[in-house]
Amino acid sequence: MKHIHIINGANLNMLGRREPEIYGNQSFEEFLKHLQEQYKNSVILSRFQSNYEGAIIENIHEQIDKNLTGLIINAGAFSHYSYAIADALRILDCPIIEVHISNIFVREKFRHTSVISPVAKGCITGLGLQGYELAVKYLIEI
Repeated sequence: MKHIHIINGANLNMLGRREPEIYGNQSFEEFLKHLQEQYKNSVILSRFQSNYEGAIIENIHEQIDKNLTGLIINAGAFSHYSYAIADALRILDCPIIEVHISNIFVREKFRHTSVISPVAKGCITGLGLQGYELAVKYLIEI
């Protein structure tokens, strides 16, 4: 069975409550249940969320020997400046897909750059929570 791990960064535990006009009304837990049901016969989906950079780095380290099919990361604001998370991702031996719920290129200028993108095989931005599902589909099919 394939295994895809999802990591969400700062403030993504507040989906459904945080700026619903940008991030929507659904919590990530609700959306993950949908994904797990949709893909239960083809992939194990695990997830981790933290508002702390070091905890995210530790979780990435924990994935090293798990033979992941792929990793999906939405590092939130850490995407724009955390070279430490980017360096940790470089250790992994699996495809990495970066996801952003909002279109980072139409928001504040500081959001236009991601230090995670150079480590990722691809980046999905601006498609809401559906970006995660597209990343899952891609990782299942490659």
